[in-house]
Amino acid sequence: MNNSISCLRRGIHKLALGALAFAVSSGLVHAADDTFKIGVVTFLSGGAAESFGVPAWDGGKLLIEMLNEGGRLPAPYGDQKGFGGMRIVPVVIDESGGATKQVQEFRNLVQREKVDAVVGYVSSSDCLAVPSVADELKAFTILYDCGTPRVFEEKSFKYVFRTAAHAAMDNLSLARYIDSRGIKVRSYAGINQNYAWGQDSWADFAASIGYLQPGAKIKTALFPNIFAGQYGTEISALMRARPDVMHSSLWGGDLQAFILQSSARGLHKRMRVALSAGDHVIPQLGKKMPDGIILGARGVNGLAALARGSELTKVLWRAYEKEYDVFPVQAPFRMWQALLGLKTAVEKAMAANGGRKPTAEELAAAMTGLEWDAPSGRIQMKLGNGHQAIQPNAIGTTKWDSAKGEMTLVDIEYYSATCVNPPDGVKSADWLKSGFKGAKCD
Repeated sequence: MNNSISCLRRGIHKLALGALAFAVSSGLVHAADDTFKIGVVTFLSGGAAESFGVPAWDGGKLLIEMLNEGGRLPAPYGDQKGFGGMRIVPVVIDESGGATKQVQEFRNLVQREKVDAVVGYVSSSDCLAVPSVADELKAFTILYDCGTPRVFEEKSFKYVFRTAAHAAMDNLSLARYIDSRGIKVRSYAGINQNYAWGQDSWADFAASIGYLQPGAKIKTALFPNIFAGQYGTEISALMRARPDVMHSSLWGGDLQAFILQSSARGLHKRMRVALSAGDHVIPQLGKKMPDGIILGARGVNGLAALARGSELTKVLWRAYEKEYDVFPVQAPFRMWQALLGLKTAVEKAMAANGGRKPTAEELAAAMTGLEWDAPSGRIQMKLGNGHQAIQPNAIGTTKWDSAKGEMTLVDIEYYSATCVNPPDGVKSADWLKSGFKGAKCD
């Protein structure tokens, strides 16, 4: 699909989302006992929209339609329409604007829109700001994407859950992959955004590679502002430092810009580039993504998931490609596992309460310690007293397939959840510094 058609489709899609939100807020769509109303919060504008927010909602919208129709997914998800027979009604909110705005939007969803649950948040800053408000309002909330480990390591919440693993997994997996491929890391450097996600990601990678290759030295650690867009100064600094490995957790438009600007200057030819969450820019960059980039997808998501695909993965992959003319990357996968986890919790709660719509308290009880299958594998709510998920992960290396005319992942390695996630009750930073004590790798 060319860029003009893609932009037109996204523009129409955003208008449709606005119309849906207006219809709900105007009272044209009513939530009742036969419906389950979800507030969905993700980036629909700004630097995070193209790579994360819009694909996530594209995936969410598609899955909600399939669940409401019923019978289109493998068991157990095709057994009952919607959530336990209730039709799913989404209210979609743009996440752009910062944490203060998102706290107010959250209050509006709960107090004005009367949603039954909120699923949202890509930004780690938003994920740190919303949970205390969710507990104050007793509003059942799923964090579907954000990565900072601090959410449940610094506090505990009754009504808040994260259905995806945090970023410690991403960076330990990357370090394990580098080490297992015999890449000698005498020195390394990093470029990460200057907020919780970037700072935590760099700290986790440095601790992991520092343990696996104790002689490795840090050449430079760069922290540009989020959505900076221009990285000429940072690229020059990295090329002067010339480390063996360069780590980055840049994402969205920032990652696209960095890859285009750095590859034009040949940075990837002077050092091994390792991206903890890099798969999501492949559809936009195509052949402009250099070969030999080591990258993850924040789980067994995207191309790594297709390579190992379950029937559930294949069904959703085909449906997404047919609907949007592009393959699904990590954002749709993480939205899917959140919505399927919510469906599992709702139906578990309904089985226990006689079949009525569950309260927030009943949903929280059902979600605590829950396990379910997603297109990315088995999701287990094992950390944070049953509020934080662990999941398997995968790392691969980019390679352009000339015959197919597409970017692929080769030399993919899969990691079990217990290999790259800390035990419950242990802070990820402490676990990484200890040398991953208690890790169980298949």
